[in-house]
Amino acid sequence: MSTAQPVTVRPPLSGEPFLSVEDLKVHFPTDDGLVKSVDGLTFSVRPGEIVGIVGESGSGKSVTAQAILGLHKGSRAQVSGHIWLGGRDLVAATENEMRQVRGDDVAMIFQDPLSSLHPFYSVGDQIAEAYRVHNKVSAKDARTRTVEMLEKVGIPNASSRYDDSPHQFSGGMRQRAMIAMALICKPRLLIADEPTTALDVTVQAQILELIKELRDELDSAVILITHDLGVVAETCDQVVVMYGGQCVEKGPVDQLFDQPEMPYTWGLLGSMPRMDRVRATRLLPIAGSPPSLINVPKGCVFNPRCRYSDRVEGRKCFTVHPALEPSTPEHEVRCHIPPAERQQILLTEIRPNL
Repeated sequence: MSTAQPVTVRPPLSGEPFLSVEDLKVHFPTDDGLVKSVDGLTFSVRPGEIVGIVGESGSGKSVTAQAILGLHKGSRAQVSGHIWLGGRDLVAATENEMRQVRGDDVAMIFQDPLSSLHPFYSVGDQIAEAYRVHNKVSAKDARTRTVEMLEKVGIPNASSRYDDSPHQFSGGMRQRAMIAMALICKPRLLIADEPTTALDVTVQAQILELIKELRDELDSAVILITHDLGVVAETCDQVVVMYGGQCVEKGPVDQLFDQPEMPYTWGLLGSMPRMDRVRATRLLPIAGSPPSLINVPKGCVFNPRCRYSDRVEGRKCFTVHPALEPSTPEHEVRCHIPPAERQQILLTEIRPNL
């Protein structure tokens, strides 16, 4: 279990990211063994930047977001590494210190807005309460500020909808209300965990556009957690591809889509429908299932599902854990296949089928 210690503070360096996650590990002891939900994750987010975290269910995306918010504190989770937020190490922060961080510095939009809102209180009162926790203002001023935020996120007749209960809002309106709650204190980091789940395509586009507009207005850093690579391509600046609790590839969105180098990323792209052209072949799903996070495969975590492990000499894919190494100064990949071989596979086998 992680022990609460006084939060570590160091002066932020000039030009450094607002959030830096370094070698983050989140493990859960169970009767069956140690669940390695996140195992050595490193990435960063700069102000005004949207970083997408993608991967299948169970890859560690949401656990990472919860660790940044300190939601594992008080549980049996074993959290190690560093989460630097504006020069403070949140891994060592106490629960009381994290309460000040949440809302003021970092806020989160959860997957299901209906379960995130209390059914017995009005939507407006819940947003106003979040504002008053961090600001010494009157109830009247909090209501005024809440109505302004509801209008900003596109809820019509905001002053009258303030007193409505969550069940009186549509799915899209509830998600907009959750965005208003997350942004009402102007946090410098916004985490959006599958913010468009269960919404129709039109509302999805509106929600994503709203996040980008508010990012531009507030110069916030944004982490967008999703399994939808189409959303990543349209919204994100940087991409972190997670598999089995680990980062297997990361880099600028243009580079990752133009020159993907990890077989898992190839699989994700190969299973994504295209609307801009006719595909040469049928969609090709990734064979097999994600690994058990209790019994993580030896060597490369993706080796049981990889179609190219026979391209590596000495069965290294099954015995040696690959390091996350740079392919270009900004693009990193975790794979034993030699770089020249990866480029040849991409050119002759992968790209013609995308």
